[in-house]
Amino acid sequence: MTKTTRTGFNRRRLLKGAGAVAGAAIGSGAITGFPTLWAQNIKNVTLRQFGTGVSAINEIAAKCKEDLGFTLQMTALDSDAVVQRAVTQPKSYDIADIEYWMCKKVFPANILQAMDIKKIKNFDKIVPIFTTGKLKSDSVIAQGTAPHSVSFVEGKDSAKFSKTPTDWYTMIPTIYNADTLGIRPDLVGRPIANWKDILDPAFKGKTSILNIPSIGIMDAAMICESAGIVKYGDKGNMTKEEIDKTIAFLIDTKKSGQFRAFWKTFDESVNLMASGEVIIQSMWSPAVTAVRSKGIPCVYQPLKEGYRAWGGGLALAKHLSGIELDAAYEYVNWYLSGWVGAFLNRQGYYSAVLDTAKANMSEDEWGYWMEGKPAKGEIKNPQGKVMEKPGAVRDGGAFADRMGAVACWNAVMDEDRYMVQKWNQFIAA
Repeated sequence: MTKTTRTGFNRRRLLKGAGAVAGAAIGSGAITGFPTLWAQNIKNVTLRQFGTGVSAINEIAAKCKEDLGFTLQMTALDSDAVVQRAVTQPKSYDIADIEYWMCKKVFPANILQAMDIKKIKNFDKIVPIFTTGKLKSDSVIAQGTAPHSVSFVEGKDSAKFSKTPTDWYTMIPTIYNADTLGIRPDLVGRPIANWKDILDPAFKGKTSILNIPSIGIMDAAMICESAGIVKYGDKGNMTKEEIDKTIAFLIDTKKSGQFRAFWKTFDESVNLMASGEVIIQSMWSPAVTAVRSKGIPCVYQPLKEGYRAWGGGLALAKHLSGIELDAAYEYVNWYLSGWVGAFLNRQGYYSAVLDTAKANMSEDEWGYWMEGKPAKGEIKNPQGKVMEKPGAVRDGGAFADRMGAVACWNAVMDEDRYMVQKWNQFIAA
């Protein structure tokens, strides 16, 4: 407790001057949020967060500054660059905003510190997918890198994942969703019910899947299994033979002209769909929303085989200590306290703690986004722009229906390196 941090703030002097009562309260965790006498120092703290653009949201950084007093600097990179930076430049960030499949690659590198769950105020309210792998007690754990499988480590200084819950957590979940195919209902000309529908010759040259290997391969697997082309033992952990069959099929499909493009960014997927160049493709929920906000019909289509899910969270750099570490814990607790959760829900994502998000949403918003109910009034996005008219129902319905129909999670396979090599052959073919 004697360490002087980057702000020049010596905590022992603070506690001694504040008196034993205040010191005991701070040390016990009885005070949540920064004590008043920290205020003049906390404003000098800057936490550097990096991750994918999906959750690098300027409004969150601004609200953090308003509510907590310190500065949050956000940097957005593509998925592969996030993994590379996390491992090779660990001193360049304080908070890693990473996805769970990335965690499987990144945490064993021993450049992140496990979080003490006793310091996480709403830990017991986190959706159980992230602690047990099951939405309900009778749920079947989906294939792929299920979040709970990389959530706990064996001890404070361990980088080894634990198969059972411990007091030490790798990353606090923040944002997740159940992904499916997006379609232009005005252009596809028929009902879409299965992943294999993307292969319909009628859609030749008007389809797309995303070009992020660890994610794209899962969409490819959903398509192949739906079409009866490959029967996987575990889509989230393919054998080399299964990878070979999947990639061979993708190359043949590409050479036949079925695909129009392979996108890497949110904006690319929006532009492809809004322009009508593509009418059925891999999509992310907010991208569908972005197309609809332009007045163009777009549906996030529920499919019989279920959804491919993903999730992300906040992990703390190993070097964080002192007041910066305290600020990071405060930020994580604030993230789960409701304002951010409601913001994310209004984007079409899901929040990790549902109760606090609900308290920050209107009854109509919660009914539309989370319960599958028809909207009573206009549904607006976080920026206040009207997204849906009264009577609209969310694609896929309620939270329990969508997250309860997850077939697989984005994954890192045992044969990950081999899979990436084969994927790159597909893209280059």
